[in-house]
Amino acid sequence: MALTQPEPGGSPTVRAAPLRGDLATTACMETLQVAYLHAVAAAAGCSLSQPFPDNGIDWHLSHGSAAHAVDDEVTVKVQLKATQQTAPCPPGPFFSFTLDNDHLRKLARQQVAVPKILVVMLLPSAMDDWLLARPDRLELRHCCYWVNLAGHPVTGRRRTNVRIPTARIFDDRALCDIMARVGAGGSP
Repeated sequence: MALTQPEPGGSPTVRAAPLRGDLATTACMETLQVAYLHAVAAAAGCSLSQPFPDNGIDWHLSHGSAAHAVDDEVTVKVQLKATQQTAPCPPGPFFSFTLDNDHLRKLARQQVAVPKILVVMLLPSAMDDWLLARPDRLELRHCCYWVNLAGHPVTGRRRTNVRIPTARIFDDRALCDIMARVGAGGSP
């Protein structure tokens, strides 16, 4: 497969498809979403830590600010998921994502010391479309969405569909807003 990309001067060039490693696609998806999370955390001024063992939560994001009312540093737990089952840029106010009930129960607890969010990355089906590097930018395709599932009911026998709002794009501004709400004593 050959890729056509425009050059800065305007004329397209044809590049041969790269020889990619044989790492499983799901492992590559996980690695890309971690890179996305790191980029968002860096731009929001947050620190990251990875619990070991993870026990169903992938990352802890912490945000320090003298403006927080409950503490000078607040933390949110993050569960990451990635999928190619939903097309990037989904139409409508939400898209459906299926979670194992055990994961949902963990994310749906309402009485928690540290709030939790689910972050879902939608990826194109072709790896060639995941990343574009240019002299003026690096693009990761497509994006992540977030949702607070506290109080969400388990409805399926083994898995439950949850609705992810398409208006909740997970970027640095969204993360800053989440941390400001948590820092004021509220929920994400």
